[in-house]
Amino acid sequence: MSEKEEDFVEDFAAMFEASVKSRMFHRGQTIEGTIVALGPKVGLVNVGGKGEAEIDIAELKDADGNLEVAVGDRIQAMVVSTGGGIVLSRKGVRNAATQRELADAFQAGLSVEGKVENVVKGGYDVRIARERAFCPLSQIDIVRTADPAAHVGRVYAFRIIEYKDDGKNVVVSRRKHLEEEQRANAADVRKSIVPGAVLTGRVASVVDFGAFVDLGGGIQGLLHVSEMGWSRTANPREIVAPGDQITVQVLRVDEATQKIALGRKQFLDDPWTTVAGTYEVGQVRTGRVTRVAEFGAFVELEPGIEGLAHVSTFAPTGRAGDWTKAVAAGTTGAFEILSIDKEQKRIGLALVEEGSSRGTGGASPEGTIVPGAIVTGKVERHEKFGVFVFLSPGRTGLLPLAETGLDRDADLLKAFPIGSELEVLVLEVDPAGRRIRLSRKAVAEQREQAELREYAARPDATPTASMGSLADKLRGALGKR
Repeated sequence: MSEKEEDFVEDFAAMFEASVKSRMFHRGQTIEGTIVALGPKVGLVNVGGKGEAEIDIAELKDADGNLEVAVGDRIQAMVVSTGGGIVLSRKGVRNAATQRELADAFQAGLSVEGKVENVVKGGYDVRIARERAFCPLSQIDIVRTADPAAHVGRVYAFRIIEYKDDGKNVVVSRRKHLEEEQRANAADVRKSIVPGAVLTGRVASVVDFGAFVDLGGGIQGLLHVSEMGWSRTANPREIVAPGDQITVQVLRVDEATQKIALGRKQFLDDPWTTVAGTYEVGQVRTGRVTRVAEFGAFVELEPGIEGLAHVSTFAPTGRAGDWTKAVAAGTTGAFEILSIDKEQKRIGLALVEEGSSRGTGGASPEGTIVPGAIVTGKVERHEKFGVFVFLSPGRTGLLPLAETGLDRDADLLKAFPIGSELEVLVLEVDPAGRRIRLSRKAVAEQREQAELREYAARPDATPTASMGSLADKLRGALGKR
């Protein structure tokens, strides 16, 4: 037999085998084969021997138009035609296979992978293979989602919680899957939560006093608002939001209550390390009032550096709480630094009144409070033994009864109303400047002396008995001092 004849016989045999093969299959039969070629319109599937079946290329793509298979993959398909060759289709077979898989996963309690397609009323439309499922809004996550659309397009693992009507009604839950993962990981996560440990967690919820952070395994710790940063923050929602992934440090673990305290500012530079070289007593700085308490106003000088303007540093007015009008929360002003305690991280401040020389960098009036100086203060409070006079922020002097210039049975409250101005002479100041003794009577005596000297120096001055008597009295008063 010639070579040409051999080729003819071989081609005829192949055609005969394909014809026989096609007669072996019938329409509606489900068969399995291997993909041997993928063209622009059809794919070829080896269904045994030398026989190859055709399948429309669209049958091998997913809902997004991407090929789901490659050459060499095995697929199941249904015979839809045998005339002139075998033609296959995956439509009925694939749907049936998917439904069986979903039913099996539901019965066995297994998780399935699905893609969140879009937001619908009350939840989400989820595609699992080519099947549609519904996920209620409350079952998409363990924590509440502020923006439901944030999950659209994501691929998650779900648990099937309802399977009805042969797969036409499928309800899934991602939350169930996550909770199972948490229970499985809880023991290992607990071992890693020790003081000093640096962990990555997810913000589960934000409250007025801080945020609860999920550390894994269903274990949550509290990140208090004071530990979010060095700067005082009134609203933690300005810093973190539910769902945020953040790094935290474990500060404390209470074994009895299982409460976990977390910190975040530990990863930031402590601004107090620069206080020694930046701040000095007597400086005037601009600050912002962050909050007002009964005992004073807290003032932020810079992020993380806060001082207190104590209520005692405000000049008395005679009306309770009147000082708060000058330091409402959120206002800015000039404040003088009275004290610095680096160990306790405390700075004492005093509000500089508008127009004061201190506000323009002038010298503090504290320098004028020396023995012999005449100063003006405001009545702060009354006691049985005298009157306390506010001289400047942090410096209050005592005006004893004997130095008031009034009779012993005089009404001090009426003579010196709280908040009223009073001119006094400084008699004594202790080295620490904490105890200051004042005299109002000495101011009057000193002025009488000055007037007498001035009168005596006049050319037309004539000594009289009354003038001599006055001079004697002044000398006697000064002698007693």
